[in-house]
Amino acid sequence: MTHPEHLTIHEAHDLLKSKQISSVELTRSMLKRIESVDPKVKAFMTVTGDLALQQAAQADKKIAEGECGPLTGVPGVMKDVLCTKGVRTTCSSKMLEHFIPPYNATVIEKLYANGMVLLGKANMDEFAMGSSTENSAYFTTHNPWDLTRIPGGSSGGSAAAVAAGEGCFALGSDTGGSIRQPAGFCSITGLKPTYGRVSRYGLIAFASSLDQIGPMTKDVTDAAIVMNAISGRDERDSTSVDCPVPDFTRSLNKDIKGMRLGIPKEYFVEGMQPEVAAAMETAIAKLEELGASVERGVSLPSTPYALAVYYIIAPSEASANLARYDGVKYGFSFQGTDSMWEAMEKTRQFGFGPEVKRRIMLGTYALSAGYYDAYYLKAQKVRTLIRMEFDKAFEKYDALITPTSPTVPFKAGEKGDDPLAMYLSDVCTLPINIAGVPAISIPAGFASGLPIGMQIIAKPFAEETIFRIAHAYEQATGWQKMNPKV
Repeated sequence: MTHPEHLTIHEAHDLLKSKQISSVELTRSMLKRIESVDPKVKAFMTVTGDLALQQAAQADKKIAEGECGPLTGVPGVMKDVLCTKGVRTTCSSKMLEHFIPPYNATVIEKLYANGMVLLGKANMDEFAMGSSTENSAYFTTHNPWDLTRIPGGSSGGSAAAVAAGEGCFALGSDTGGSIRQPAGFCSITGLKPTYGRVSRYGLIAFASSLDQIGPMTKDVTDAAIVMNAISGRDERDSTSVDCPVPDFTRSLNKDIKGMRLGIPKEYFVEGMQPEVAAAMETAIAKLEELGASVERGVSLPSTPYALAVYYIIAPSEASANLARYDGVKYGFSFQGTDSMWEAMEKTRQFGFGPEVKRRIMLGTYALSAGYYDAYYLKAQKVRTLIRMEFDKAFEKYDALITPTSPTVPFKAGEKGDDPLAMYLSDVCTLPINIAGVPAISIPAGFASGLPIGMQIIAKPFAEETIFRIAHAYEQATGWQKMNPKV
């Protein structure tokens, strides 16, 4: 086995089950890979080498006893927004620099129960606020395809780790595109499940009505395997839905003949790079070749308002969620003042980075007396319109096909001084979170060696439809087999 770093979950499982490799050997190989490439990629906030080797040894015992599930002994990486008992969880913020959670997030519990080996926690935009991982309070993660460029955000560390072969898979969180946009930028697969499909218990909150945890993997099969493990109702999360969890891997290896696909014109925005538009045309032609019925010019007229709706709702919820960081309960606490109010003010002044402060101020303003009706209430009404337009589209189409991002990954520092230009990089992904529907980004080609992602959107709880289309396209093109030379 020459390149263990490029193993998918299902390839690693086959080798572990047939005892061609042990989990300890695979884990050591991954830790060696991290040691070798992460000084350049900077995907990890924390590497849990000792814990990983302990878990790998336990997995090998299970395998020896004949217990080998799809994730047993497989090394993974978790975004640093997910609580891990006994392992530092920072949200890439100075506010939580030394925070060690006393419990695991539900998704972590489920993955541990399935035998996963934890390699470490991935860097991210602070409190998941950003599109480039440049908002981390510690360092910027680099795109493995071109180290001068960003990997996307906020799950940029997770995406870069998977693309660079520093883990078989990762989990990310997606509030406005934070799984799909970095997946597109790093040429991996990233799924945002239906809101409520996966428990958010133990996910450090940014915007509670938008956040959703999902898999970031090397191919579509792996995403289905991870979804089997993490989906389902959780009594500790009142927003998780009691909906049957199918075996998502059963929707793979089915053809897409006769499936109806819509191409919404509003997603082909002004300013889209010609190479991205050309790659999308090629991808759409491939879907037609595979037997799908494709209709162009579908209209979702409220889409242009999604950006404004998102940047009222998300900061409003963030301003409420981040009020808990006051220097009293946990996390960073500014010392050396006589007044409680001054201590709280200084804690937030030095604990939060500029983008987090910007969004808290935006949200607090939108919720303030006199502005609540004008901004927040109106945004919620438009949100309902966006959701209704998706519902109407899915009466006619099985899925909608769009670009994941209007551009290829941009250079680090290129948009740092222009928050609006940065916000626009999520223009194709935001409406999906606003509507709560599921969507995936899969590799769809390259422009000058830089990845391009295609997004597939379906109605709520129709992840099986998404997997079916994504897998058929992936098998017909083979983009997922390409790896960056880090």
